[in-house]
Amino acid sequence: MKTHENILEHITNYPIIPVYYNDDVNTCLEVLQQCYNGGIRVFEFTNRGKNALLNFQAMLQYKDQHLPGLLLGIGTIKSVNVAEQFINLGCDFLVSPIVKAELAQIALQYNKFWIPGCMTPTEINLAEELGATLIKLFPGDLLGPDFLKSIKPLFPSLKFMPTGGVDLKEENINNWLKAGVTALGLGSKLFTTFDEDGQQPDWLTKRCAYLNEVVRNFN
Repeated sequence: MKTHENILEHITNYPIIPVYYNDDVNTCLEVLQQCYNGGIRVFEFTNRGKNALLNFQAMLQYKDQHLPGLLLGIGTIKSVNVAEQFINLGCDFLVSPIVKAELAQIALQYNKFWIPGCMTPTEINLAEELGATLIKLFPGDLLGPDFLKSIKPLFPSLKFMPTGGVDLKEENINNWLKAGVTALGLGSKLFTTFDEDGQQPDWLTKRCAYLNEVVRNFN
């Protein structure tokens, strides 16, 4: 079983994290494969639709068979009952848009890595007290890199990951990296098909490879 330290180290080493949902299971598997081909090794599927549980189960099975070294977590977890369902399937980690003591407790009970979503210093402090080591800054577009710069000295033992508002521009990614993020969650902006990209069947693979290159070249 992967330890929390192993998972955090893996996320640190592979900081571009796609955040995705689709009702169609075949689309989910294709997206997962393309992201993997582009160097992605941490992927967050979100619990945002009627087929989330079934699709996630299929993605886990596909990952185990075809995608070595990939961590597959479940996001948009707001209740203990739902968390337990995905834990029983074998998710690698849990992501929440909120801070909730009950979620921290269920993650601890099953030894699952938990990433809570926070927007204020008070929420971040609560998350730290509940045992979180990686904080999801959400929504990232409202908070911005300057917010992280301001509060990061208050929480020297925590690591941060913005989600929402992280775009594909090198300047935006570098601004977040300069502010001190450990990882970057990319949702709709990553998966929006632009005309020039959509002509190529491997456009998502190329986009993920580009993002990984931007991170590697950051100094």
